[in-house]
Amino acid sequence: MVLNASGQNSDKEWLIRQSIQHQIAVYPKSSLRDLYKHFFQDVFGPGHLISDTAVVEKYLREEIIQCDTNAIVYYEPTGYRGNYYRVHLAVLVKNMVSFDHFFDVFLRSAQQQPTLSLEDWKKEWTIIDQIIEKMNLNLPNYQQDRNTIFLLLQQGKYVLHHSALYNQTYHLHYRIMKKNLFEQEILPMLPQNQ
Repeated sequence: MVLNASGQNSDKEWLIRQSIQHQIAVYPKSSLRDLYKHFFQDVFGPGHLISDTAVVEKYLREEIIQCDTNAIVYYEPTGYRGNYYRVHLAVLVKNMVSFDHFFDVFLRSAQQQPTLSLEDWKKEWTIIDQIIEKMNLNLPNYQQDRNTIFLLLQQGKYVLHHSALYNQTYHLHYRIMKKNLFEQEILPMLPQNQ
């Protein structure tokens, strides 16, 4: 357990650290941008991606063709709260889940409201950023990414893409799904020994 300045347990800091350590262990080429996205997805889910469902469906079908079926993991929780899961598209390519069912759960996940306002997200990210800084992770492009993130948030924006190195290294193709929807409707269809 981590102690805060008053000597009390800081479960939140411990959870954030655990989430960071997991992300770095599974994806060692992660940058600060990738850590930001990991925590961002846990708060905002996929809702920021959906404007035209027909276009989203078309893009998903095209992306499946590019998908590497040798996924590191089929699913994993986002952030430290675990509000959402990243679900790799390999589950579609390997016919573990039907496209229609997967897409339906994804769309319903996108209809969920963010768990924090943008103002509260800025405060949350500041706490996460301070923890990351204390961890001395030696992340690539750290200061440049840090400046980009804080500038983005100052402008009232919050969406950031994965780093080029992350994309080139891991070739991840996934969609974000709300925890309860994923666990009830998708997880029972997936192998439990990932």
